[in-house]
Amino acid sequence: MAAFVAGAWYLWGVRAVRRRGGQWPWLRTLAFFALGLGSYLVVECGFLSVYSVELRYAFTTRIALLIFVVPGLIALGRPLELALAAGGERTTGRIARVLRWRIIRLFGNAMFATLFMASVFLLFLTPIAGLLRDTPWIGATLGIVVPLLGLVMVVPLTALAGAHSALFLTVEFLLAFVELVIDSIPGLLMRLSESILDGAPAVSSSASWWPSPLHDQHLAGDLLWFIAEVVDVPVLVILLIRWMRTDRSEAARYDDLSDDEHERLVQEHLRGERS
Repeated sequence: MAAFVAGAWYLWGVRAVRRRGGQWPWLRTLAFFALGLGSYLVVECGFLSVYSVELRYAFTTRIALLIFVVPGLIALGRPLELALAAGGERTTGRIARVLRWRIIRLFGNAMFATLFMASVFLLFLTPIAGLLRDTPWIGATLGIVVPLLGLVMVVPLTALAGAHSALFLTVEFLLAFVELVIDSIPGLLMRLSESILDGAPAVSSSASWWPSPLHDQHLAGDLLWFIAEVVDVPVLVILLIRWMRTDRSEAARYDDLSDDEHERLVQEHLRGERS
């Protein structure tokens, strides 16, 4: 149902753009449906969702993909840009105001997003994970809430390219390397632990491939660690692109200054240092 609603909205947006005389690249539409909604349906209608209650690694991988991978693939379809192109001036103004909210700017910070996700995955080390797995309505709700939460972090991250200075983005880019280690902590703890952490009862099966409870947990840790580290690479690329664009924009503004304006800025800077 969620995929149907999202797909219908996207097609409506494409049609609205064409009514306004604009064009929407077909590659973005293809990316949204094939990669974005396609990955969502594979996760939510496939093995990971079917065995999410019985297998720890299926549940862990499902949540990791929904919050890490699926939102990133959906963002390839540029849904925010589509909303801006399809709406009028009033819609554009509303979206601009929302992007200026402090909470949105906070989520658009790659450092916060990584720390937040690491905190969420630490829940896999507690009995809360078992409760989430064993409660059917919670499992169904997670299939909608988790990718939306991921989009709240991914969309501002790609949209707020000019919201910070080059110095801030440089620091953010350098600290992102530290977060590569932070992201690995939940998965490593699950992999190295010799006791069952979520407290959920084990589900037995006669299938030869069915893992023991401890092996199940170790697989969950391995997959969580792998997904978290791989997804950090695009984040670093996005930060690098944001930094380069901001630095180029600031350099262009200084180049446009006249000699008198440039001299005035230098004198103001020197007076500030003396004071």
